[in-house]
Amino acid sequence: MVMKRSMVVFLLAALTAGLCACGKTGESQETKEQEEISVSLSESTSESTAEEEALGFADWNALFGSMSKTKCYKGINDTNPIMTQRFGADPYAMVYDGRVYFYMTADAFEYDAKGEIKENSYSQIRSINVVSTDDMVNFTDHGSILVAGKNGAAKWAGNSWAPAAAWKNIDGKDKFFLYFANSGGGIGVLTADSPVGPWTDPIGKELISRNTPNCANVLWLFDPAVLVDDDGRAYIYFGGGVPEGKVPAPGTGRVMELGEDMISVKGEAVTIDIPYLFEDSGIHKFGNKYYYTYCTNWQVDQAGTDKFGFHNAEIAMLESDSPMGPFVYKETILENPGKYIGMYSNNHHCVFNFQGRWYMTYHSKIVEKNMGMEKGYRSTNINEFTIAEDGTIGKISQSLSGREQLKNVDAYAENSAVMIAVQGGLDTVEAPELGAGAMLLSGIDSGDYMKVQGVDFGEEGPEFLEVAAKINTKSDGLCAIQIRVDTMFGDVIGVLPISDDNGETTAEGFTRCRAALEEEVTGVHDLFFVFAGEGYELKCWRFE
Repeated sequence: MVMKRSMVVFLLAALTAGLCACGKTGESQETKEQEEISVSLSESTSESTAEEEALGFADWNALFGSMSKTKCYKGINDTNPIMTQRFGADPYAMVYDGRVYFYMTADAFEYDAKGEIKENSYSQIRSINVVSTDDMVNFTDHGSILVAGKNGAAKWAGNSWAPAAAWKNIDGKDKFFLYFANSGGGIGVLTADSPVGPWTDPIGKELISRNTPNCANVLWLFDPAVLVDDDGRAYIYFGGGVPEGKVPAPGTGRVMELGEDMISVKGEAVTIDIPYLFEDSGIHKFGNKYYYTYCTNWQVDQAGTDKFGFHNAEIAMLESDSPMGPFVYKETILENPGKYIGMYSNNHHCVFNFQGRWYMTYHSKIVEKNMGMEKGYRSTNINEFTIAEDGTIGKISQSLSGREQLKNVDAYAENSAVMIAVQGGLDTVEAPELGAGAMLLSGIDSGDYMKVQGVDFGEEGPEFLEVAAKINTKSDGLCAIQIRVDTMFGDVIGVLPISDDNGETTAEGFTRCRAALEEEVTGVHDLFFVFAGEGYELKCWRFE
C-alpha cells in the first residue's frame, strides 16, 4: 500500500511525473500525466512557491520534468535477458549457499579501423562475466574475471570461452574452480576461496590438452561441463567439432574423472557416442540417472531428424546409469532461440536445480536485436521447466517474461546498488577497494533508471532512504534520485539529493546521502530509481 504523507506529495508527483519509461510503453499515459501536471501547476504555483523553494521542488520540475527517456534493451516487466549492462554468452550456473552464480563468456564489441562495430570474432575474449541471484529475477553484478592474456590469471592462455564452475569441500574448506576453454585448443582451470574470486592459476598450464590421453583427435578441445557427484567424485565433459565425413557421429565428445583436488585428471578420456554433436557439453543428475546434454551440429540431415527428432543447433539429451557412460539418446529439450527471435546463432546452455526448481540457462541475440544490429553478440536467458519421474523434460518453453520471483527483497537490508532486475542507460564499475567481485553502479546520466523487483517494505513502512554514493565531480545541486513504486509512472515516494552536503563521508570515500520519504509505503512493491545528473556512483541502498 502507498499512502500520501502530505499535500507535498501531490506537488512532488506532479513535478516529477514527466519522466518516460523505456521503449514506447506508456506513451499515452505519459501524455495524459503531462497534461495533468500543467493544470496542477497553474492551480498551485502561487500557494506553494515558498514551500517549493524550501524543499528544492523548483529544481525537480526542471530536472525530472524535462528529461528524455533512456533506451532500454529489455522490457520493463521482462525477466529475460538477465542483464543488459553487458553481454554474456555460454552461461554456466553454479549453486552455492543459497545463491546461484552465472559465469558467461564476456562478449564485447569489436571495432574496425573506422570505429564501427564489426562481427564478433570471439578472438578478443579474455574475460568471464559473473552475476548472481537468490530470487531469480534480481541479479547482482560481480564484474568480469580477467582470465587470459598477459594481464590475466592464466597468462599462458589466449582466450577464455565457455566457462564451467564447481565447488567442493577439500580438507574442511570450500574451494571454487573455474574451467574455461583456451579457444578450441585446450581447457584451463582457476581456483578461488569464494565464488567471485580472486582467482589464481594453480597449475600454470592447460588442465586438458591434446597430449591428454585420447584427446589428440578432438577437433575442438573446449566447452567444459563439470559434475561433482553425491560421493564426492567429480567428472569433466568436453569436446566438439565435426570431422569431414563424420556428421552423424563426429566422435569428438569426451569425459574424464577429475582428481580429488579438482585441478588434475585421472586416467584416459572416454569417448562418448554423441549423435550429430557440434559443441556445448552439459551434465545434470536426476534420481540415479545421468543426463548429458549438447548442441547438435548445423548439418543435421533428414535421416538424423527421422531417427532422433532434432534439427540444426538444438539441445539434445542422452541418458546413462553411470557418469562416464555409455549414454543413449533420450530426447531434444531446447530449440534454437533463433526460431523465436528471428536471429539464429550457436546454441549453448546449462541445466541446473535451484531451491527445488529446474532451470535452463542459454543465450540468444535478443539484446543486439533490440539494439538494431546482428553482429553475433549474445546475452543470457533463463527459463524454468519440470522433469517427469522418468527424467523426461520435453521442449523447454522460451519466453522473455514469466519466471517467478522466489523471495522478496528486504527493503531494510543493505542492498547492493548493482542488484538489478531491469535498467536503462546504466553501467557498473569495479571497486577493488571493497574486495573481489565488488561493483558500483556507474554510467549514471539524467533519464537513466533501474528497477528492483519485489521489494518488501513491511507492515509499518520506512521513513527514510539512504544510499552510499561516491561523488566524483562537484555537484551542481542537480544530482538526485527519484524513488517510485510499482511502475515507471507509479507513486513518487521521495527524492534523494546526491551531494557532499547531504550526508557523512565514510573512510572508504562514500557519502551516505539520506532523505525523508514523502509518502508512506507498505507491503511488497517493485522499486524504481530514476536518476538525474552525473558524476556519481552508488555502492548500496537501504530504507529506514
